[in-house]
Amino acid sequence: MRQLSLAIAFFLGLATQALAETTPIEVNKTNGCGCCLAWMEHLEEYGFAPTDEDMFAGLLVRFKLDNGVPQRMVSCHTGLIDGYVIEGHVPADDIRRLLSERPDAVGLAVPGMPLGSPGMDQSRWREAYDVFLINNDGTTEVFASYPGD
Repeated sequence: MRQLSLAIAFFLGLATQALAETTPIEVNKTNGCGCCLAWMEHLEEYGFAPTDEDMFAGLLVRFKLDNGVPQRMVSCHTGLIDGYVIEGHVPADDIRRLLSERPDAVGLAVPGMPLGSPGMDQSRWREAYDVFLINNDGTTEVFASYPGD
């Protein structure tokens, strides 16, 4: 009986730890976008807890611009996490790095919808793409690079 109690306590502790380690992220997207949902699933696999808000396309574009995303960096969805903007198909590891390093910046962006990026990985072919750091003045710099096939 004591072993069963210890086992239950152990698994409850693991479950509590897993819940405590999830990081909330708000994802703004258009209704029914499959790649946005696939990106959110990618985030869940890496310990994030995404919630979504559907917006009409025009309002979503306005939201992006109002939150400091330069027009040349726009993609299909926009996340908000711990004071940062995450635009497009940014890999979860890069978001974790951003949150760890805490640069004074707007956030990260993967412009467009490159094949092979998280949420766009339904193809066997992978495009090379960069993850950009969006600086507060609207300039960008490469934060991470991913090779293509």
